[in-house]
Amino acid sequence: MYDVIILGGGAAGLTAALYARRYGLGTLLIEELYLGGQIINTAEIENYPGFCTPISGVDLIAGFEKQARLYNPDIVYETVREINFGNKVKIIRTADNNYECLTVIAATGQNPRELGLPREGELRGSGVSYCATCDGNFFRGKTVAVAGGGDTAVTEALFLSRICRKVYIIHRRDSFRAAQAEVNKLRNTGGIEPVMNARVTGLLGQNKVEGITVSENGSSRTLELSALFIAVGAAPNSSLFKGVLDLDDHGYIITDSEMHTNVPGVFAAGDVRHKTLRQLVTAASDGAIAAHNAMLAIQED
Repeated sequence: MYDVIILGGGAAGLTAALYARRYGLGTLLIEELYLGGQIINTAEIENYPGFCTPISGVDLIAGFEKQARLYNPDIVYETVREINFGNKVKIIRTADNNYECLTVIAATGQNPRELGLPREGELRGSGVSYCATCDGNFFRGKTVAVAGGGDTAVTEALFLSRICRKVYIIHRRDSFRAAQAEVNKLRNTGGIEPVMNARVTGLLGQNKVEGITVSENGSSRTLELSALFIAVGAAPNSSLFKGVLDLDDHGYIITDSEMHTNVPGVFAAGDVRHKTLRQLVTAASDGAIAAHNAMLAIQED
């Protein structure tokens, strides 16, 4: 039996594992796919403390992983099928194993939202993408579009402008919601055309994206392009906890400032948690706080 089981291997989960092991806790981290989470899709990070020059998400999270592994937490790659938090000993069931622990840290993160367009799923990987840094090079020298107006959308448009002939950025409002510094970069970057007060209404092309239809100020037009990168927010990976943990109206786990959920011994950290700012630095902070309070909870018992 473990002292703590951490669900999710992104920045919050890896930081929690590092701190838990430094506290001497028997620690298991369960990750479904790969360590790192969404941050590995970020080409350049400029606002993580201590790094004065940009660093890629892959390189930064590799440092997180290397440091956590120095303390030898158990790490497995399995899909969690069921949880039981009803007793002092918590049970985590995966497709292959049952694990028991005294405390749990939910750090399952979030995933990109879809636009809900006809054939969006069908054309995913054939011109529809949710990650410019993953797929942008497939469209080098071509015309592409980004749907969205927040930090992620603006960052992706800037990245794509370096490798693509032209980038449309399509936003349903008359002003961007991204940080002003990034908006200023976008306005001063050649090859990017903002399309404001507009939304993508359709995908054109049979086996691959060849264009999109856009509703703009009440009229419709067609843009010929090779790819649509969708950056319209994210949804928390919290379905596993529905009916067990308190969730907000958007499905994010509700905690207090010490990462406690409504269930004693269960904590949440990172992007899956209800909060106002979701950044790499806040995910790491959440993970450290959650591990600290997991340690205190074990000591109190």
